Amino acid sequence: MLRITLLILLVISACSSFATTKTTSVEGEQAEIKAVVQAARDYIESQHKSDKDQMARALHPKLAKRTFWQAQDGSEFVMETSRKTMLNVAQNYNRNGDKFPESPRIDIEVLAIDQRIASVKLSADDWVDYMHLIKNTQGQWQIINVLWQYHDTNKHGAKN
Repeated sequence: MLRITLLILLVISACSSFATTKTTSVEGEQAEIKAVVQAARDYIESQHKSDKDQMARALHPKLAKRTFWQAQDGSEFVMETSRKTMLNVAQNYNRNGDKFPESPRIDIEVLAIDQRIASVKLSADDWVDYMHLIKNTQGQWQIINVLWQYHDTNKHGAKN
């Protein structure tokens, strides 16, 4: 009888420990998703509010932002934008508050998270960004790569 009681207590203890671990794991995953979404939100909202510091939080120092572009002669090339340029965009592009609708569209979809890397799709009013993020050594999620295009790909040119 003592053996059976000990066995039952052991099984109950193991199940309780598993449930606690599973709950902690789910809470940790939700915290990571929330942090990844916040980095993407900082990226887009900083452009809406002209907030350079908010953009700086979102971007890794080695950010590479790219899109395809058409030159005036009709040739196509990959246009790259740096972190420095994006900080300038955040500070100046919408300084007068006339570049975005009053209630801008912000749809953020976390595509994947795996330990210290993540992939996100951001759909805004005029464009879509596919982002790669890394979790730095301080535990902060930052955008390191962005591949973007306008919803209307005819806007991808020097003539526009």
